[in-house]
Amino acid sequence: MKHLLPLLGFLLLLSQHATAQKQYVREQQTWLGVFNQTRFSDRWGTWTDLQLRLHDHYVRDLAQGLARVGLTYYLTDEVRLTAGYAYVHHFPEGTRTISQAEHRPWQQVQWFTKFPRARLMQWVRLDERFRRTIQGGNERTDGFNFNYRARYNAALFLPLTNKGFTPGGLQFLLNNEVMMNFGREIRLNYFDQNRLFAGLVYQLNPHAQLHGGYMHLFQQLPTGSSYRNQHTIRLFYFHNFDLRPTPPPVPPTPTTAP
Repeated sequence: MKHLLPLLGFLLLLSQHATAQKQYVREQQTWLGVFNQTRFSDRWGTWTDLQLRLHDHYVRDLAQGLARVGLTYYLTDEVRLTAGYAYVHHFPEGTRTISQAEHRPWQQVQWFTKFPRARLMQWVRLDERFRRTIQGGNERTDGFNFNYRARYNAALFLPLTNKGFTPGGLQFLLNNEVMMNFGREIRLNYFDQNRLFAGLVYQLNPHAQLHGGYMHLFQQLPTGSSYRNQHTIRLFYFHNFDLRPTPPPVPPTPTTAP
């Protein structure tokens, strides 16, 4: 036992040293977004979202702008496959004076589950990320680095009023998304980030919702020893269009008097 004490002491010092090497970036951001899913037929539709992310005490400066589009195939009303493209205009950590462009093809399967007193939305998404490289912290190059990112998102909606999911209803939303990096250029941050959100949803009408609340984002940065601990105000507007023609009403079956 006495021979183990020096070893345990060494391991303790080593763990403290490793912890001391970790660096944490603390931020406050505000995320604004508009999301739309439009259905043209029983099988086909589109996905569009536009987002603006502000940072530095929540609103002082631009952190990122994002535009995403996709084509959706409806397997059923509850299961959807989408593939598309996103363009991201980003100001990376440590280089806030110069922007980084990102081209991001993406694919997703999304599904919905209805319970008597709740709704659950889930998706699995794959991103292919082509990001322009920055040299010396202040100079863009003509090259791009590349990696894949897998994402799983689950959102649970719980009604808080008798109106439930009908217009005027208020819901509690608990949402978590976890992301993992992979690809030959990933060395130290296979875990990318986790986004945990809690907030309220107001049902504006049968097709539109307003989401607002708090999100905590925890991210491992590419160095592997640096982490982002981010407090975020998130305000999103969601809208669905259904452009399928309404089927004509079925005439009542004729009857004869008794």
